[in-house]
Amino acid sequence: QVQLVESGGGLVQAGGSLRLSCAASGRTFSSYTMGWFRQTPGKERDFVAAICWANGITYYSDSVKGRFTIFRDNAKNTVYLQMNSLNPEDTAVYYCAARLRNCRQNQNDYNYWGQGTQVTVSS
Repeated sequence: QVQLVESGGGLVQAGGSLRLSCAASGRTFSSYTMGWFRQTPGKERDFVAAICWANGITYYSDSVKGRFTIFRDNAKNTVYLQMNSLNPEDTAVYYCAARLRNCRQNQNDYNYWGQGTQVTVSS
């Protein structure tokens, strides 16, 4: 069982930056592929980024590529999402998710979820 707790959300002006953190419980964090997803009211939860468990390969949605960076610190059981050049379209609740091993980008393939953290970008 893995428990995930996100932090770092908030209100930021367009063009600004935020860094989200997701702290995971458990002793096998390095065996988990970690992902970030986001959701706005009335819409599906969308993939944002993932970092694979074994080789650290990263994947991004087209909408955030070049602006967001996902990285992990296995010693701290934490995955981060550095978000730069934010725009109002990035406003959403951001969720951290985990799945054992194999790297995936579909939310249905993730077994563990955090409670979400709100990111609001003002214009």
